[in-house]
Amino acid sequence: MRNLCAKKLSKNLLYIKEVGKLAKLDVHRESRKGIPEIVLAEGKTPEETAEIAEKFLAEKGRVIVSRASKRHIQALRKLAKRGIIMDVNEKARTVVLRRKGFTVKKTGGKIGIITAGTSDIPVAEEARVIAEEMGCQVLTTYDIGVAGIHRLFSPLQKMIKNGVSALVVVAGMEGALPSVVTGLVDVPVIGVPTSIGYGLGGGGVGALISMLQSCSPGLTVVNIDNGIAAGATAALIAAKKYG
Repeated sequence: MRNLCAKKLSKNLLYIKEVGKLAKLDVHRESRKGIPEIVLAEGKTPEETAEIAEKFLAEKGRVIVSRASKRHIQALRKLAKRGIIMDVNEKARTVVLRRKGFTVKKTGGKIGIITAGTSDIPVAEEARVIAEEMGCQVLTTYDIGVAGIHRLFSPLQKMIKNGVSALVVVAGMEGALPSVVTGLVDVPVIGVPTSIGYGLGGGGVGALISMLQSCSPGLTVVNIDNGIAAGATAALIAAKKYG
C-alpha cells in the first residue's frame, strides 16, 4: 500500500529545494496538502530567514513567515525594496511576501474566529492570516469570553447565519469558551489554548487541560498558542465543503 501511494506522488510533488546547508524547503507542500509551507522565524537569524524567504519567492511567488521579531521584519524589508509586496501583521507576528502578480485562489470557504479576551488576539490573528492565505474568507469577533457570556450570542449567531464551515475559538485562563461554543453550534470547533494565565496552570496548561477534558462533542484542540495549525485546519474543512 505504501509503495502504491508513493508511485502516485509525482516527482514534482516530492521536490525539495535546498538552501545551502541551512534548510530543505518543501516547495510543493501546498499542491500536496493544500497548506503552504510556513517559515518559522523563531530560532533563525534574520539573515537566515531572509535567505529562505528569497528562495521561496523565487520558487512559488509567495512566502509566509511566522513568529517574526522586529529584526526579522527589518531583514525581510530588504526583499520588499526589490519590488516584492510585503504585508506585515504586527499582532500576529507574521509577514507575507508576494511577487507582483501573485494572487491567492479563493476556495469559497468561510470560517469564524473568536477570542475569549483581547490578550488572545495575537494568536487569533495568526490563525486568520494563514486561513486567508489559503483562500478562505474569515469572520472575526474578539473579546467575548465567559466572564461576560452575554456578549457571545449575537456575534456567534451572525457567524452561523453567514454559513461558516468551522469555528476557531481562542482562549487562555481556564479555557472554557471553546466548550461553550461547541455546545451551541453544528459545525466543527477548533480550540486554541493560549499562554495567558496566572500561577498554577499558567502558560496555557490550565486552558489546554480544560479543552481536552471538554464534554462537548465536536471540539478538537491544538497545542498552546498554535494559531497556525488552527487556521490551517479550519481552512481545509471549509475548502473541502466548497471545493
